[in-house]
Formats: sequence, C-alpha cells, structure tokens
Amino acid sequence: MTLTLRLQASTDATANSPVLVVLRAGRSALGPQASGIDAQSGGAIVRACATPRFSGAVGECIDLLAPSGISARKVVVLGLGDPAAISALAAVRAGAALAQHLETEQETEATILFDVPSGSALASDVILARLLLGMRLRNYRFQLMPKAEKPFDLRVTLVTGHKPAELQRGEAIAEGVALARTLVNFPASHLNPDNFADHLAPLVDAGVAVEVLETADLERLGMNAVLAVGNGSDRKPRVIVLSYRGEGSSAQPLALIGKGMCFDAGGLCIKTGPQMFAMKGDMGGAAAVIGTMLALARQKAPVHVVGLLGVAENMLSGNSYKPGDIVTTMSGRTVEVFDTDCEGRMVLADVLHYAATRFQPRAMVDLATLTYSVMRGLGHVFAGLFATHDALAKGLLEAGETVGERFWRLPLDPAYDENLRSPIADLRQHGRDLEDGDAPVAAAFLRNFAEAIPWVHLDIAGKEMIDEDRALSRSGGTGFGVQLLEEWIHACGPDLKNLAV
Repeated sequence: MTLTLRLQASTDATANSPVLVVLRAGRSALGPQASGIDAQSGGAIVRACATPRFSGAVGECIDLLAPSGISARKVVVLGLGDPAAISALAAVRAGAALAQHLETEQETEATILFDVPSGSALASDVILARLLLGMRLRNYRFQLMPKAEKPFDLRVTLVTGHKPAELQRGEAIAEGVALARTLVNFPASHLNPDNFADHLAPLVDAGVAVEVLETADLERLGMNAVLAVGNGSDRKPRVIVLSYRGEGSSAQPLALIGKGMCFDAGGLCIKTGPQMFAMKGDMGGAAAVIGTMLALARQKAPVHVVGLLGVAENMLSGNSYKPGDIVTTMSGRTVEVFDTDCEGRMVLADVLHYAATRFQPRAMVDLATLTYSVMRGLGHVFAGLFATHDALAKGLLEAGETVGERFWRLPLDPAYDENLRSPIADLRQHGRDLEDGDAPVAAAFLRNFAEAIPWVHLDIAGKEMIDEDRALSRSGGTGFGVQLLEEWIHACGPDLKNLAV
C-alpha cells in the first residue's frame, strides 16, 4: 500500500470525500469538527458511539453509513483511548489500526478530521504526527518483483488548522524505518558487500556523507578481524562510514555502530538449513543505523552523528577463517577463534575500535543481531541492553518504552571476563559452553574494544524480522532500533546537550 497525504486547512471536509474519519478519546465528547458533522447527521455519530460495542479504546474502529446530511458515504470513528492516558505510542497504534481497517474495507480515499482530544496531556501536534506515523508504518509493504495484482493505494486528506513542525519529524522517522525494513527484506542475492553502498542513495540525497573502506583500506588499517570473517566469501568485506552534522552541532560526534552481515552461513561452523533461512536479516543492526541516520538528516536535526557499518558475508571456502585461528585485531589484541559462527563480535571488535580512535566520540552505541541466547532469555518482548554507563542505559531504556521498542538491561560484570581467558591469545572469542551465558560473554568481549568510551551494546537478535503480520509491521523486516535511536537522540536535545555520560 502507498499512503499519499494531503493537508487541508478548510473545515469544509465533506465535499468530495467518500470516507470521513473522526476521532474519539474513550467516552469523552466529540471534538468541534466531529461535533459539526454529528450535528449535520442529526446526532447519528453520538448514538453509534453510545453502543456497547464501541468503547473508544486505542485503535477501535466503528463504521456507520453516512446519514443524509453528509455527502460522504461512510463515517469511521477511531478510538484513541482514555484521553488522560494518550501517549505517543498509543497514537501510533491508533494510526496503524486505522490504516489496517481502511485497507481491510478496501477504502482508497479518506479524510481525517483532526480534533485535539480534550483532557490529553500530550501536545496536539505530537498526537497528530504519531497518528500519521502509525499509518505509514502499517502501510509499508516490500515488493521486490512486480506482481499481477494492482497495489492498494490510500489517499488521505488531513483536515487541521496548521501543519505542525512535529509532522516533518514523523515523516522522517517513517522514511528511516521503511529504508531499514527494505534493507533487511532484501535477499542476499540483491544486497551484499559489493553493492551495499549503492543502496544508500537516500542518505546522500538527505545530506549524509558516505565513505567506503575497501579491502586495501582494511588491510592498511589492520582490520584483520573484519577481513578474517569476510575472506570466506567472494564478495569481500567493507566498512562504511556515514557522517551527518546538523547546523550548530559540535565537532565531537555520537557514534552508532551496526553489524552488517548480509548473509551468515556460519562459516566452517555451518548453520543448519532452518537457521540459515533468515540470515539475510543478520544486518539488522546496520539497517537500524542507516534508518536512524536518514531520519535525523531528513528532519535536519541539530546534532553530529556518525554511523559505522561492518559489512560482510560469513561463508565457506578454502579462505574461511577456522576454529583455533589466532586473529590480531586492529587494536593489537589477539583473539583465539572458537566458533566461526560468532562472526558478529569479530567484525564489531574492529569497527568499535576504529570508531573510538578515529572519532573519539562522546558515546558509542552498537546494534547487532548477535546471540541466540538473548532470544532464549528474553523472548520476543525485550531486546538486550548492556552498558558501561548508567545514564546512557537509562536514556535508552526510557526511549524504548516511549516508542515501544523495549529493552531489558543485562549484566556487564567483570566475572564474565573469566570466560574470555585464552592460554595463547589475549582473548577467547567465545565462552566454553552455553551455560557460560553467551549474550553477556559477547558483551564482555566487545567491551575490550570500546576503548573506555561510554558505550552501550544492544543485542537485537530476533527483533529484526517477524514471520507474521503485527500491529505496526507486516511480516519481514521491522526496522527495529530506528525509532529507539531517533527518540533517544531527540530527547538529548540540540547538539546532544542533554547526553549524560
């Protein structure tokens, strides 16, 4: 579905629209525009809303044939929930429910009468922007090959007295999430280290600088961990650097680091077929960083942020790295390889060190589909968060609750370092068995390469893709992490003045 949005300041919205959408927060009174339509209909809307089957809960929709006093043929009443409890996330969910309802009813054109819900503590421009964001998130559909059926397009006219500044932000977030979803949805035949940078044209258009480090650059820099992982593939690895500096921002950036495994067969420690099927999404961390950078640039956020992506394939060949190998990372630390399927931490080791030493950022956040253990421990409700600084953890946890991308803080304790001891190298790549706790051991491993920069590791394994439609996303790539990072950075304020480290 494609969503086309038109803003209209006039209150005469009934002239040419087949479907009118009015809002109702719980059992509260209708707003001015909706009340006007209700008056034209002789009170039909109020009577319909008084039935037991409509409570005004978040996302609840009720249809009624438009009475004779209205030129539209249908009125849809959309519930926003208890006005005192309306949140940004509730508005997003209401918008998504409306989009799904209109698509189910095969309605291709609708007009939304936006009335400010009485009694809501949330600013009206935020409610409006988040309502539309929810519609856009739900409307996303990935289509790689043309299909015979005609795509379903929805044209929405929004009747409101002004265009809120928050609306531009919502549109930017939606575009960032859509790009992240698309990248995750691409099969490895269409997205790989050779052409990865070609898919970043929207970022360049938005003002993000893109720098690609090729094999010769990685060799010169000593990124042997990245090279070791990628050497098993005919498509050699890259490290991609994204730079965005908004007006008025300082020289010292925030660094976002993403794991970008375009396909992960496991290397010589090969995965099973069912495990391998979803491994086109093993670059979900990189996709989240890309989507965030696009969202920030599109809204011209006054911040300085760099994104670094470790892009590779973990394949099998005579050049693949092997269990028992000793790899000298860019930092000079040596790593004894235990499992070639633990490639993500190898790539991140070099990219984290490179980010820390080249940019000396104020803080670093990495995102990676890193361990199965975080899925086993937290299920599909939470992703895992590890942090060296409590204030960073607190800000990200709060942002996650705001946007519905939830995290649970897990321990980053020195006791886990015991699992990383090697008799022949500085570090062992992996604990000796699963009982060692793979997710916290992986985080403890990565901490060695953050080089004392305030750092957060987000293990988002299992969140990058879903296999069935959900409220805000169809099956496939979710764009998980984009809304979290954008919300957190936005909360830090212009030039990240509120970034607590």
